[in-house]
Amino acid sequence: MSIQVSPSAIPNSNVVSLASMLDRDDYLTGLLNQVTATKTEGWLQELRQSAANWVRHSIIPTTREEEWRFTDLSSLRKVQFNVETRKFASLQFDILPEAANSRLVFVNGVFAPELSAVSDLPSGIVVSNLAGLSAVEQEGVRQYLAQAEGAQEVFTALNTAGITDAAVVWVKKNVVVETLIHLVFVAVAGETATISQPRCLVVAESGSQVRLVEEYTNRQAAKSAEDGVYFTNAVTEIWVGDNAQVSHTRVEREGAEAFHIGKTAIAQARDSRYTCHAITLGAKLSRHNLEVLQTGEQTETTLNGLTVISGKQLSDTHSAIALNYPHGTTDQLHKCIVGDRAHAVFNGKVLVPKPAQLTNAAQLNRNLLLSSKARIDTKPQLEITADNVKCAHGATVSQLEDDEIFYLQSRGIDENDARKLLINAFAAEVINKIPVSSLREILLNTVNNLKSLTNE
Repeated sequence: MSIQVSPSAIPNSNVVSLASMLDRDDYLTGLLNQVTATKTEGWLQELRQSAANWVRHSIIPTTREEEWRFTDLSSLRKVQFNVETRKFASLQFDILPEAANSRLVFVNGVFAPELSAVSDLPSGIVVSNLAGLSAVEQEGVRQYLAQAEGAQEVFTALNTAGITDAAVVWVKKNVVVETLIHLVFVAVAGETATISQPRCLVVAESGSQVRLVEEYTNRQAAKSAEDGVYFTNAVTEIWVGDNAQVSHTRVEREGAEAFHIGKTAIAQARDSRYTCHAITLGAKLSRHNLEVLQTGEQTETTLNGLTVISGKQLSDTHSAIALNYPHGTTDQLHKCIVGDRAHAVFNGKVLVPKPAQLTNAAQLNRNLLLSSKARIDTKPQLEITADNVKCAHGATVSQLEDDEIFYLQSRGIDENDARKLLINAFAAEVINKIPVSSLREILLNTVNNLKSLTNE
C-alpha cells in the first residue's frame, strides 16, 4: 500500500519542553483529565500520552484566531462535562437496510456489540472495534492511527489523548466491497453534561473499493431539552491507497443542546478517488474540519456538503484540499439553508502549489437564507502558485423568490407548501448524490418535516 505516513504527526513527549508542559488553559485541562481517566497499555498509551502533553500546552481557540473568528466557543466553556459511564443495551435508531448486517454501533463513545452486526461481510475486509482486533491487526492499525496531518489541532489531540477504542474499517488490496458499511455513533444525553470522543480509522489498500456511512445521532434520556447537553468530539482518519475508491457519507444529527466538533482527515495516494457527502442538521453548535491531503498524482476528490439549520443554531464547515502533485481533480459543492436566527459558516481552501501542475479544481458555495435575521459567512478560497491549472470558485447568497412562490400558488399550491417545495429542491441537489437510497429518503423526509424552515 503506497501511503506515506508522517512520522511526526503527534509530537513525541520527550521533545516537549518543561515550559510547554505547564497547563495553559484550566478548562481544557479539566476536559483532558476527564477523558484520560481510563488508562490503556503499550503503544496506545504512549500515543495518548504524547497527545496529552501537546494538549497541556494548548488552548481552546477564540474568535481572535482567523480560523475561528465566526465561531465563539465561550458557551462550550461554560459547561462542565463528564464522561458517561452508563451502558445502554437497547436503543432505537435508524437501521439502514443496505447495512442491516454490516454496522458498528458506539454509544457515548463506547462500543456496543449487542447493537452491532457484522455477519454480512465478505472476505478481505475487517470491520471491528480496535479492542476486538488481533495483535497482528492492531500492529497494522498502529501505523495509521493518529498519523494524519493536522493531528496537533487541539480538539484532534484531545480526542487522541482519550482513545480507549475506535471503529476500524480495513479493506485489503484489490478487494471490492459491495456491502455498505454503517458506523453509528449514538449520544444518549442525561441529566448531567457528558463528553464522548468517537474515533474512526478507515484504510483502503491499493485497488480496493468501499462505501461507508458515518452517522452521529442522539437519543434523549434527560427529563427536558435543557438537561440534554453533551459534547461530541469526533475524529475520522481515512487512508486511500493507490487506485483505491472510497465513497464516504457523513451525517450529523445531534441533539438540540449538543456541541459537535468533528475532524475528517483524508490522505489520497496516486490514482485514488474519494467522495464525501457531508450532511449537517443538528447540534446547538457544530464545527466540521474536512481536510484532504494529496500524496500522489492524478487523484480525484469530490466533496458535497449540505447544512440545514434554524433557531439559534451555529454550524461551521472548514475544508482544506492540499494538492501537491500534478493532474489532480477536485470538485466541491457546499450548500447552506439557514432559517430563523441561525448562523452558518463556510470556509473552503484549495491549495495548489507549483508542483501541482495541470490541476482542475472547482469550488462553489450556494446559500439560501429563509429569514431577515439568518446569517451566512462564506469564504471560498483558492491559493494558486502553479501556472498551468484550471481553477474556479464562487459563492452565492439568495432568498426564496417571491415570483417563484407566486407561480406555485397560481397552480393551486398554498404558500407554505410552495416554500417547502423550493427548499426541498435546493437541498435535493446534494442529498440525491448520496449513493444509499434509504438514507436519501430519510434525509429528504427530515428536511421536509422541519417546520422551523417554513412559515408554520
